[in-house]
Amino acid sequence: MSDNLSPLAPAQTPTLPDIAGVTCRIARAQYKDWDRCDLTFVELNAGTSVAGVLTQSKCPSTEVEWCRKALQTGSARGLIVNAGNANAFTGARGMEAVQRILSLASQHLNCREEEIFVSSTGVIGVPLPKDKAEAGLKAAFTAEPCDWEDAAATIMTTDTFPKIATTSAIIGGQTVHLNGIIKGSGMIAPDMATMLGYIFTDATIEFGFLQNMLSAATAGSFNCITVDSDTSTSDTVLAFATGQNTAPALASFDDDGADAFQAALNDLCMQMAHLVVRDGEGASKFIEIAVTGAESDDSAKRIALSIANSPLVKTAIAGEDANWGRIVMAVGKAGEPADRDSLSIGFGGVTVARNGVVVSDYDESPVTAHLKGSEIDIAVDIGLGKGRATVWTCDLTHGYISINADYRS
Repeated sequence: MSDNLSPLAPAQTPTLPDIAGVTCRIARAQYKDWDRCDLTFVELNAGTSVAGVLTQSKCPSTEVEWCRKALQTGSARGLIVNAGNANAFTGARGMEAVQRILSLASQHLNCREEEIFVSSTGVIGVPLPKDKAEAGLKAAFTAEPCDWEDAAATIMTTDTFPKIATTSAIIGGQTVHLNGIIKGSGMIAPDMATMLGYIFTDATIEFGFLQNMLSAATAGSFNCITVDSDTSTSDTVLAFATGQNTAPALASFDDDGADAFQAALNDLCMQMAHLVVRDGEGASKFIEIAVTGAESDDSAKRIALSIANSPLVKTAIAGEDANWGRIVMAVGKAGEPADRDSLSIGFGGVTVARNGVVVSDYDESPVTAHLKGSEIDIAVDIGLGKGRATVWTCDLTHGYISINADYRS
């Protein structure tokens, strides 16, 4: 956890409502030598349905492998999240710690182990200590309930602020609430979900349908952000629906209110995804990249990510340099259909190049002024079709190097 607040942090932290059927507690497992809570325990009422999206990394953590298995049951009673140790690439010793956590939590909640979900974040390659896991979890069992901000702060690593979000939807005339907590600052690139994120709602939703809705929401949010092009071994986003609201249950888009809930879930996931980018390691600028005119939406997204992940583009933005040639480079290297003579590029609503050449009356001063701000808009039109996509990223500064050069210490 960094002591230096990101300059892109929200000016105000939202007030989140209670979610019936959800109780959060925190404790100190001391997975690192730090003076802070680093274990979040969430108790969920019986009947809670669950859905999730997990990293596509070929070297996932033990926790990711367990969640992938447990998601098949569709029900949840508990969530344990550890900070300071990713428990990834730890072999049998890592699994032993997870099994101990599952055993303790399932006994405490009187439920099946498959109804307990676990996540860990931090240093890769260090087995999670079983004794600390057990002591921390037992302390959490008896801790006083905490608020959402404390739960979010506890799962932070290099994050500079707790990330929480909320929204609501109307189902059958009843207001259902959705809250989210998330952590992530570095090792952020879309490959299913990204970071560790948890969504809670009091709505009643069949788990298969909840999975469909979460996957759809992920496609336009978590899978459209990048900080440094690196996909974590531990990336997890889980959604829990407690069913404690009196609103009608949802099982398909034929049900009244399903579209409203999907819109609310999309909004919440977008809020959460943007918070991660705004806390990108060393970030000073939030960048939106909109690509239009590609041969397909998928092609547009790959081009947008090529721009967003380019160190040359990101450092130019950090230096407030309107070097649109780097955008051209990033489009060209994406491996997608593109025509140099059809390409147009703009910054902050000002077109700098059209049909492959700089505009004849181009005045760089408004672009320079735009780049001095903290909210940067880049627009690229490929000029070949109707495909479009938008992704979000941040700039690349010396701060990123400083954070990651000293990460393990």
